Parts: sequence; structure tokens; C-alpha cells
Amino acid sequence: MEAAPDSPIGRARLALEGLSVGDAFGERFFAAELAEDLARGGRPLPDGPWTWTDDTAMALGIFEVLREDGEIHPDRLAAVFSRDHAASPGRGYGPGAKRLLEAVAEGGDWRELAGAAFGGAGSMGNGGAMRAAPLGAFFAGSREALREQADRSARVTHAHTEGRAGAIAVAAAAAAARDPEPDLLGAALAATPEGPLRRGLETAAALPPVAPIGQAVATLGNGSQLLAADTVPFALWCAARHLGDFTETLWATVSGGGDRDTTCAIAGGVAALAVGPEGIPEAWRSRREALPTP
Repeated sequence: MEAAPDSPIGRARLALEGLSVGDAFGERFFAAELAEDLARGGRPLPDGPWTWTDDTAMALGIFEVLREDGEIHPDRLAAVFSRDHAASPGRGYGPGAKRLLEAVAEGGDWRELAGAAFGGAGSMGNGGAMRAAPLGAFFAGSREALREQADRSARVTHAHTEGRAGAIAVAAAAAAARDPEPDLLGAALAATPEGPLRRGLETAAALPPVAPIGQAVATLGNGSQLLAADTVPFALWCAARHLGDFTETLWATVSGGGDRDTTCAIAGGVAALAVGPEGIPEAWRSRREALPTP
């Protein structure tokens, strides 16, 4: 039986839908011809199929664990991530994630592996954030649970507090997207611990919605550094700027360049919760590579 749209898992499924469409859409614009057309002001809707990446693959893992367990158990999530990577390793996983998930498949402990990354500092990357929107949708009723569950979901691969903060910020924004008067950046700020990412969110909140995309990129970043702090503020600013319009959100986000699949995955997952399933155009859904059915 299909879940009710406003049930926790129904909301998570909607966020997954928007995330995967955004991910696959953004990925297409790494092609030089499409990127050049976009830079000239064109809006070339790419032909399908749009293949999704590790952003969606790992969000699918989170969705599976939430559907079956009702919460994030990091050991279980690590096993699901490792299994899915082994089944489809060509999804664009970063080198650090690949090493970690391959080691988990060989019996390694994700705690030791994630903690040892980057000389023992742990990853500050955007991987925890890219997959967090379904989690925020699922735990939208409890800020405390949302923060804890987002942290659990991220620390499987991102031991550094900044990597985990990225997941918390996106989850909080996703939960807020359903509010009658959504304040995405305010919700993210309220949930995110002090650090570079939080300071980026403060800058994003002060940036006028009418600011040109180039100014936003110069001020906030666009994921080029693959860090949570370089990715999440821009993606959430784009989602807040065009809240209520899924396609405008993604056109704005992809036009910023950088790590386009990830910024669009974050923005798309959040935007979907504001517009509902009917707000994601069928022309976009049908181009995206099909998601596996439960």
C-alpha cells in the first residue's frame, strides 16, 4: 500500500523525488555544450534519460532505512551504503567515500574509517548534506530528533562536525519547507552549530533574494571546493529565493556552476516539499532515470 502523502515516509518519498530529479538534472550540465548554452542565458532542457549519481544512491539508502526501521541506525546505514556502492560503483562516488565503502564491505569499521579521513580530522565535505532532505522530511515534527538523526546519517562517512552540520542544515530546511510561511535559512540557522557553515548561512540570510546568481556564488560558493560550507548556503539560498517554483529553483541553482549535481540535489529535495508532487513537472520526472521501486 502506498504511503499517505503527509505521512513521514510519504514526505520522505517526495523529498527523494525532488532530490533525484535535481541531482540528475544538475549532472547533465557538466557536459560542455549544455554548460556553454546555459552560460549564454539559454535554458536547454536536456534530453533524457538523466542518470542520477551517488547523491541519489545514498539518499535511497537513507530512505530504505527510514522505511524499514523508522530511524537511522548508523551500522545499518553503513551496510546499506556499502552494499549499494558495490552494486553500482560508477555513480560518481568521491574517492574518499569509495575507499570507505569498499573497506566497510571488507569488514572495516566505519567509525574508524570515517574518523581517520583527512589526517584524523574527518571529512568536512558535502556528502552528508546531499542526501539529507528525505530525513528532514521524515522527522519534520521534532527539531531535536531531526538534529540527532541527521547527525547519525552523516557521521557514517563524515566524522568532522562541519560535514555533519551540512546534513543538519539541509534536514532543518527541508522540514521548514512544509511550513505555512517557510523560512528555510532561519530554520537551518537555528539548527546548525557554530562554524564556517553556520557563518555561510548567516551570509546567505543577509543576501537579498534579488541578488544576481554571480554575486551569490562569489559570496557563498557553489560547491567547487566540495565542502559543506561551500555548498549548503548557496543551495538553500536558491531554494529560498524561488520557494514555490521547483523549476525556477533548479534553473537558478544549476546556473551557479560548481558541484551542480549536489547543489541541485539539495535544492530539489527541499523545493519538492514546498510544491508537492504536482509541482515537479512530468517532463522533468520522465527524463530522470527511474528510481528503484520498494
